Amino acid sequence: MPGADALRVALLSYRSKPTCGGQGVYLRHLSRELVALGHHVEVFSGQPYPELDEGVVLNKVPSLDLYRDEDPFRTPGLSEYRDWIDWLEVATMWTAGFPEPLTFTLRARRELAKRVGDFDVVQDNQTLGYGLLGIQKLFPVVGTIHHPISVDRRIELKAAPLRKQFSMRRWYGFVRMQARVAPRLNPILTVSESSLADIHRDFNVPQANMRLIPLGVDTRYFHPRPGLPKRPGSIVAVASADSPMKGVATLLRAVAKLATERDVNLTVVSKPTSGGPTEKLVAELSLHDRVRFVHGISDDELGELIATSEISVVPSLYEGFSLPAVEHMACGTPLVASRTGALPEVVGDAAVQVAPGDPEELAAVLRRLLDSPEERAAVGRKGYDRVMERFTWNVVAQRTVEAYREAISARRAK
Repeated sequence: MPGADALRVALLSYRSKPTCGGQGVYLRHLSRELVALGHHVEVFSGQPYPELDEGVVLNKVPSLDLYRDEDPFRTPGLSEYRDWIDWLEVATMWTAGFPEPLTFTLRARRELAKRVGDFDVVQDNQTLGYGLLGIQKLFPVVGTIHHPISVDRRIELKAAPLRKQFSMRRWYGFVRMQARVAPRLNPILTVSESSLADIHRDFNVPQANMRLIPLGVDTRYFHPRPGLPKRPGSIVAVASADSPMKGVATLLRAVAKLATERDVNLTVVSKPTSGGPTEKLVAELSLHDRVRFVHGISDDELGELIATSEISVVPSLYEGFSLPAVEHMACGTPLVASRTGALPEVVGDAAVQVAPGDPEELAAVLRRLLDSPEERAAVGRKGYDRVMERFTWNVVAQRTVEAYREAISARRAK
């Protein structure tokens, strides 16, 4: 039974893909550890729904699921429309916007208004929609911003051809809403000094309102596997394949350089868009027999894939934290990471750092590591030790509860 100090927590996430994107991963591990500490936790999520552990309640807050993998940008049938929020969601998509952060919070406010008295605190997981301001009238609200999406917008606009920039600006229109909502939440949790500075700059959130809580790693799945052999010449990356910010194109170009001189193979944990930019680049570089993409694998399979690779890479052009970097290090696999965003503070001296977006330098570092089992072993040990010292989900949950109590106390003091 929960103790007298146990809290009743509602966690909000507009989409919670279990295996990539970070939001579903964060929800699963945080909610599990909160329950382990004796708290009652209910997750409110739109599609795709998260995978949650025993003891965590999932409340589905379904959208029209307009961006489902098998039918993106679909047009719903007339019978699917339930209310004005559904019409708003479709109208925003039809006019090239991204509606989910707004429409999810409007639906979540409606659901939570039915349950006043059931929760002590609400935590929003990077939605930052206007509906939160209504929820804030009913409950103390703690915000979470892993990094401001304004950074994604800048990087993608820079990479986009001129003909696509207007529609891309429209797609990222929700960022203006997030910049208006974020300063009205206190406290806001973030994961790195880099993200804290970016949130302050782009969203005008006072630094005094933010609490720095780095993410953790699930060592049940992400750990060394000394009994399994490494796959010779193997490189692994966990990154959204078609997002320019994740730097997969840089990694592919680096691997193409290596492939001309040695037997090397790359596994990217992601699902590229059929006929999209990543698939086209693989074809252009003639890498079909050197690169494979995997998705939908379990945490244990992912941990084994990383642990049996000779090198792991986080080639991003920006990261607000990078949970994959921590997972790679937890597996004892030597990590090569871009010198950008929060990555230097996350990996410290426990990874080899390279300039973001530079395939020549990345290829040179990969070549050096592939030729030096001694350096690979040393970097892998450093990474493992750093994770064990700094990044556990139990600590994340304890510090998050402190932020909950701060928000509850501030509301009572009003």
